[in-house]
Amino acid sequence: TIGWTNMPDWSAIASNLPVQKTPEDLAKRSAMFKQWDPNGNGFLSLAEIDKGLHETMGLDAVYNCKPALMRAYMASKGLKKGKKGSRDDDYVSRIEFRMLLVYLQLYFQLFHIFAKIDTGDDRRVDVDEFREAAPSLREWGCPIDDNSDVTFHKIDKDGGGQILFKEFAEWAIVNNVLEKFKDSGEDDE
Repeated sequence: TIGWTNMPDWSAIASNLPVQKTPEDLAKRSAMFKQWDPNGNGFLSLAEIDKGLHETMGLDAVYNCKPALMRAYMASKGLKKGKKGSRDDDYVSRIEFRMLLVYLQLYFQLFHIFAKIDTGDDRRVDVDEFREAAPSLREWGCPIDDNSDVTFHKIDKDGGGQILFKEFAEWAIVNNVLEKFKDSGEDDE
């Protein structure tokens, strides 16, 4: 059961984000970066990326996926190290933009899986929600202990009794959950 009701169409996001290293996608990325960089400073803030996704791509539902957007932003900014003392590492530069789009694809898809587990629609997964999702996660080939509570506590790094998206994403990336999810056909809804 999908917990979140306004989830984006993941195939539309994937097809609209020009991540390939082709001349066509490079041209699309250049145009997109210019649209998203209204002040023309060559850097994108989190707010500019959020606005760009919403306005230029019509992805209204992205407003419900802030944790995924934040993870993609944090992963991509500073990939190209700037000069010491500069603000280069605080924003996404034109050079880092393709990787931002790659990370957006990844984290939006992980957020989609997370939302399937988060049946309480509170952007947190409690132990009962995780227990309920454990059989599906096992079917997808995810490493879930026989006692799913053990895996829950491994993922819940801060020990808060709830799995946050950040914790889930870190676990999912290490365990290649996205590929297993795609192989299962579950993302075809």
